[in-house]
Amino acid sequence: MYLKNLTLRGFKSFASATTLVLQPGITCVVGPNGSGKSNVVDALAWVMGEQGARALRGGQMADVIFAGTSGRAALGRAQVDLTIDNTDGLLDIEYSEVTISRTLFRGGGSEYSINGTPARLLDVQELLSDTGMGRQMHVIVGQGQLDAILSSTPEERRGFIEEAAGVLKHRRRKERALKKLADMDANLVRVLDLTNEIHRQLGPLARQARVARRASLIQARVRDAKARLLADDLASALSKLSVLEASDESAAARRSSLEEQIAAARAELARLEDAERASSPALEQASSDWQALTTITERLRGTLMAATQKVALRATPELPPGGEDPNVLDERARVAGAEDAALAGQVEAARSALTSATRAREAAEDADDSASRELARVNRVIADHREKVARLTGDASTAASRLEAAIAEADRAWSAYRAAQERAEAAEKAVPASSVGSVGVDASVAEGATPEEEADGGAARAHAEASARRDAARAR
Repeated sequence: MYLKNLTLRGFKSFASATTLVLQPGITCVVGPNGSGKSNVVDALAWVMGEQGARALRGGQMADVIFAGTSGRAALGRAQVDLTIDNTDGLLDIEYSEVTISRTLFRGGGSEYSINGTPARLLDVQELLSDTGMGRQMHVIVGQGQLDAILSSTPEERRGFIEEAAGVLKHRRRKERALKKLADMDANLVRVLDLTNEIHRQLGPLARQARVARRASLIQARVRDAKARLLADDLASALSKLSVLEASDESAAARRSSLEEQIAAARAELARLEDAERASSPALEQASSDWQALTTITERLRGTLMAATQKVALRATPELPPGGEDPNVLDERARVAGAEDAALAGQVEAARSALTSATRAREAAEDADDSASRELARVNRVIADHREKVARLTGDASTAASRLEAAIAEADRAWSAYRAAQERAEAAEKAVPASSVGSVGVDASVAEGATPEEEADGGAARAHAEASARRDAARAR
């Protein structure tokens, strides 16, 4: 195994991509001061996971990114790729060449990859630790480090020897394993505490679960009964509403018929009133003629009496001098009687016509009054029906609202019951099946299985039936 090539992009003084090809054996890098020889060594340490900025001769890690010159702008990231020849399989990876890449962004982000696959810093360190390479391995000896090794204490020299022998990686693995074991012991103690606490809580939880099952069964039955009652009330109210709506339609039809009859009666009454007004002049004329005839009759009666007296006088031997001829008087009386009879016939005919018109008017007025009373009665019936319809509509709305509320309450109770059941099941599953407490709880749960199933079935049936009736009510 040997380093095959090293590629630098934006690392310190290497602004452009620079690739150094290395061959097996010793490679010497020479050059004047400031040409970047130390930057090559820093790049090797950095790509192998060095995290200290001072070890890279900088104040902060962002100093490894090319800072720019008067003729070239600064870059936003630094990247170093180290390719290792693994033909002998010293690296624990199934590749003949292994390329380790590290990228640092000026914003602070850092990325590692092995053969193009994203990796962690720990993965890079584990890969290189079996070869004696790494950021803390003394494969890179800087200025002053030889003097530090020579003047080190025996404990420090032992550390150097263990590092060179590859023992240090096992020590660190041991430390990590011991730390994991300590964490596992602490977690085990917490798990045991939680298990004991759950064991103590399982008894009360089992009793609470049984009580909750019984309560849920009772609540399901109560909700079922309430839903049935509310659905029956709603169906009854809707049935009454349908009957009243049909009665309202019949009353409306009856009202329309009565209104038509009233309109016809009023038209007949108007016609009779017009006829009465038309016959009023004839009636007045007949009355005037009647009065004139009465006057003539009285006068003729006086004349008749005078004629009678004259006839009586004619029976006497002497005739009054200068008297009228009785025959003339008789003729006048006869003519007057004929005229009186004709006028009396006309008056009687006029009275008959007036009587007929009066009777027809009274009949029309009676029909109008009867139709008005019937219309008023129909209006009252319609008003009563409308009031009943409004009341039943309100009752139906109230029943629907109560049914909605009952269904919502059933949904909430069902959700709460399912949540409580899930919590109880989670608590039961948290305890090992071999413990005595869990056996007792399982037995108690088994005892309450039938009520739970019955509660589930009752609640589901009540919920389904209530939903169906609610949909039917909405459809109506």
